[in-house]
Amino acid sequence: MADFLLFGTEGCHLCEEAEELLIANGIAFANKDIMDNEEWRQEYGLLIPVLWHPGSRRQLNWPFDEHQLREFIGLCKGD
Repeated sequence: MADFLLFGTEGCHLCEEAEELLIANGIAFANKDIMDNEEWRQEYGLLIPVLWHPGSRRQLNWPFDEHQLREFIGLCKGD
């Protein structure tokens, strides 16, 4: 099961960049297409890509780099 959800949509080059960053850092995540849900479109439409941690209910909005990603993961995991 994925620790994080990456909200984005098909054809979004920024979403692809975020996905590559997550993969490069070994982060387990599941993609969620905001077009599949009206609530997601309303919430994240102008923010994608958005990395969300269900356990802590924290989110990290784009743009983010490796350093910001690692800080975010530490906050979510309680490190």
